[in-house]
Amino acid sequence: MAVDLLLGLQWGDEGKGKIVDVLTKDYNIIARFQGGPNAGHTLEFDGMKHVLHTIPSGIFHDNAINIVGNGVVIDPVIFKKELDNLKKFDLDIQSKLLISRKAHLILPTHRLLDAASEASKGKAKIGSTLKGIGPTYMDKTGRNGIRVGDLELPDWKERYRNLADKHEGMIKSFNMDIQYDLKELEEEFFEAVAVLRELKFIDSENYINTAQREGKTILAEGAQGSLLDIDFGTYPFVTSSNTTAAGACTGLGVSPSSIDKVYGIFKAYTTRVGSGPFPTELFDEDGETLARVGNEFGATTGRPRRCGWLDLVALKYAVEINGVTELFMMKADVLSGMKTIKVCTAYEYQGERIEHLPYSIEEEYIKPIYQEFEGWEEDITKVRSADDLPQALLEYISFIEKELNVPVKVVSVGPDRTQTIHR
Repeated sequence: MAVDLLLGLQWGDEGKGKIVDVLTKDYNIIARFQGGPNAGHTLEFDGMKHVLHTIPSGIFHDNAINIVGNGVVIDPVIFKKELDNLKKFDLDIQSKLLISRKAHLILPTHRLLDAASEASKGKAKIGSTLKGIGPTYMDKTGRNGIRVGDLELPDWKERYRNLADKHEGMIKSFNMDIQYDLKELEEEFFEAVAVLRELKFIDSENYINTAQREGKTILAEGAQGSLLDIDFGTYPFVTSSNTTAAGACTGLGVSPSSIDKVYGIFKAYTTRVGSGPFPTELFDEDGETLARVGNEFGATTGRPRRCGWLDLVALKYAVEINGVTELFMMKADVLSGMKTIKVCTAYEYQGERIEHLPYSIEEEYIKPIYQEFEGWEEDITKVRSADDLPQALLEYISFIEKELNVPVKVVSVGPDRTQTIHR
């Protein structure tokens, strides 16, 4: 059986958690393949709101095994808090949640390094979530990291001490006033590690490939978004992992030839958290309306999201590099009531019109070229059939499909799992 893949096509926050939750009924295994607790996947159902950071979004379904893959970095402290929040749902965590031995651990000193590094950048800071993600991936590529499988070794605490001591020296070298009590942080960390060790560790690449041979259905769940990819995103304002389709291969150990459907998730407009270029960003009443109606605040950090019109140039780029086969439009309901809706279809780049994403999209080089569409007044949050959607929205969707040459198969009209229209 092939592996299907779900990922974000913008700067994250597209609504991936909701869609994984909706799709899980069709899969035997849900597997996270990259990122860490800087991700926030929000799910709403039965009148309750749930935010997951590391645990895959299929955890609330009885039919699916959930795997944290080797490409993920795990903060045991945050992971323990997630597990504590799930206790009230009486889930069979022991059998439903499996952890790759090759996943790397975020240490307390990784978070401190993150804070010291970001503070040292001053006005050039990249907008880190300060979760220790970047320093952990740096240790991974620098071949210094501690992995989940190391917790099964007798000398793992010695390995921890050596790396933490090295980190403390690095923190001092930044010469920033970072106040901390490492002993207190370590007590919380080791307590959380003990909880993590109660879960089942697996050689995830063998588990997933065996499951494929047995005919199991597998959905790979990405975090963040394609424009935050370490290679193909708006560098340096990116995350530290490969958020694109290729990341599923390295983050789970599946072959490129085994990937079938690629579900690309995007908002009907565009948002971005933190620093970095954003060609279609709005600073007017329309931008304020999108932020207010869309409740645009980060699920992990609570930071307000910057809002702007849909950028089809960037979206086309993301579709191409991921090989997207189906598009899912999120938050269409947020555009209800707007008289005019704009879509960026090209850039004016150094005096020329271009329709591809160039090396730099900083505002001094880029001016978005818009096409306007008529809006709709109807409240669509209670619509459950594509036939009942406003004509103006259907025309908006058709234009996007034509430009991207990929069908929009799902339209989300609200945060709840029931507010999902299949086309």
